[in-house]
Order: sequence, then structure tokens, then C-alpha cells
Amino acid sequence: MPTPPIAEMTDRARQIFAMVVEGYLESGQPVGSKTLAGNSALDLSPASIRSVLAELEGLGLLAAPHTSAGRMPTESGLRLFVDGMMRMAEPTREERAAIENRLSAPGPIEQALEQTSAILSDLSGAAGMVMVPTREQRLAQFNLVNLGQGRALAILVGEDGSVENRVIETGGAIPPSAMEQASNYITARLAGRTLAEALSAMRQEISAGRSQLDKVSEALVEQGLAVWSKDAAQRPVLIIRGQANLLDDAALGDIERVRLLLDDLENKQSVAELLENAREAGSTRIFIGSENRLFALSGSSVIASPYRDREGRVVGVLGVIGPTRLNYARVVPMVDLTARSLGKLIG
Repeated sequence: MPTPPIAEMTDRARQIFAMVVEGYLESGQPVGSKTLAGNSALDLSPASIRSVLAELEGLGLLAAPHTSAGRMPTESGLRLFVDGMMRMAEPTREERAAIENRLSAPGPIEQALEQTSAILSDLSGAAGMVMVPTREQRLAQFNLVNLGQGRALAILVGEDGSVENRVIETGGAIPPSAMEQASNYITARLAGRTLAEALSAMRQEISAGRSQLDKVSEALVEQGLAVWSKDAAQRPVLIIRGQANLLDDAALGDIERVRLLLDDLENKQSVAELLENAREAGSTRIFIGSENRLFALSGSSVIASPYRDREGRVVGVLGVIGPTRLNYARVVPMVDLTARSLGKLIG
């Protein structure tokens, strides 16, 4: 049965429907007619309320999990509420401060992504997800430090100020002059390029005899760049934090659904593909239950928003996943704010 537009519902039906949905999202429990009758905003008898509830159930907007239980919104009911009736609750001053302060800490972008996922989890009470930016890091400076015993420390500084270290095997003692020559070569010739671009350009110069490097320095340059290229290709496309939040008291009564959700989250590539659907959206998107095939069995909801770099280009997606009883009015603006805050850090 098609979901009726809000305009076709009576004022009484809209009021009761909104109260049931809001009560369910707050408690995670079905809302009964006695509870509604006790609300001073309704001047109706329990019998009249039950009649409206039955009407809403007939429209496919509410459902009763048990014969004697109250009502809870269906996925169609939640979609109707989210799209047409929900009033957004802007993040509080404390929530804004928590997001901005934790993202303002100095460090590499990977640290900020980890923090973002943890923030979303902490503030939403669900699991937080962040897709790693698709744009590759660009070099600003490169240094090699001899560690002895056939090893060297390769230090890469990105254009965004991030610093990463890798230990590389040199295969034997390396003269200090070779270390210095390799470091200066990469910084002077290859700065401003991505790792893949730098490695390709370096190989072309060496093969054409234009590098002016000796054989030892050439090997160091290739090792130093190749270790990052390999690492970048193997990085996870998705960071998920806060899965334990999904095991709250309300979830214990539906442990099979939670097990299915946790199994789905293990397949990070599939979750990333779902989030890709929000990449082209101009704002935050909400996927409820079976609206996405990945989480259809677990009946979970995803709130996702693209985040952009300083030039306005979408470089990733972040979001929250949890049960369909997420507090959408609170979480949607919070996800949007986090996306804007993370975007300010992306070069």
C-alpha cells in the first residue's frame, strides 16, 4: 500500500502519529493508547485513540509487535515522519565544542579521521563511520635518517602538514651522502605530486639518465616512495568505531538483529559502497531499514553526509549506523556539522 501524504491525514491522526514515533524513538519501545491518553495535549478517550491507532496501522504507518502491545512506526512510517514531520534539533554548544575541539588537535589526517568516527559514535550512541578521502596525499618534504643495521627511517611530510614515518630495509650500510642526496632529490624535484606521480616521474628520470643520482641513492629513492605507494593501496577504505554501542539494553531483546548488523559491518567494502550513494548528495542522506539491501535483514538505519575539501570537492563520506530508532532529529544535524568541520581540515 502506498504511503499516504501527510496532507491527507487528519490533524488528530497526524498528532497521534507524531507522538507514537517520537515516543518510540526516545524509548525504543512500542507506545500504547494508555500512555497517549495520559498526555495532556490529547483530549481524547483511550477508545478514540485506539481507533486512530488502528487507522494508522491500516495505512501501513504503524505496527503492533504483539497483540496486546502498543504501536511502533513501520519503515514507511519512519520515512514519512523523517521527510515531512521531523523538526531538527541543532547541536548544542557542548556538542559543537566536542566536535571542533577533537578535530582541531594537530596530527596527520588519518588521526582526524579516527577522531571523527569516534566522535560520531560517542555523540550518537551508535556506530560512527568515515570513508578515507579518495584524494592522495601530496608531498611537501622527504627525509631519510640512517638507523644502522641495514635500516633507514623515511619521513614524509604532506602538503597539509601531516607527518608519517616508515622504516625501510637498505640491505647494508649506506653512506650519509647517499641519504642526503636521496632526500634532497625527492624534496626538490617531486614536491607537490602524489605518491604515484612521484614514483612514476622518478623512474622516468632514472631510466632516461637524468636523475644525477648514484645507484645507491636511486635505490633509496625508489624504496622510500614505493613503501608509501604500497601502503596507500592497502589502507582500509572505511573506519568504523563504536560497534559496542549497538549492544545497548534495548538491543538485547533483539540480539539476532544486532548480530546480523555486526556481521554486515565486517564487510567494510560493502558498507563503503553504500556510503558512496551519499557522495553525490548535496546534503545528509538517510537510509531506513530495507531501503538499502545491505542492512535490510538487520533493519538498521544509516545517516550519511559527504565531506568536502577547501575547494568544495567531495573527498569522502561520513555517517552513523544504528537501529531504526535512531534519534534522527538530533543525529542528522550532528552528522552535517561533523562533515563541515572535517572538511575544514582537508587540504
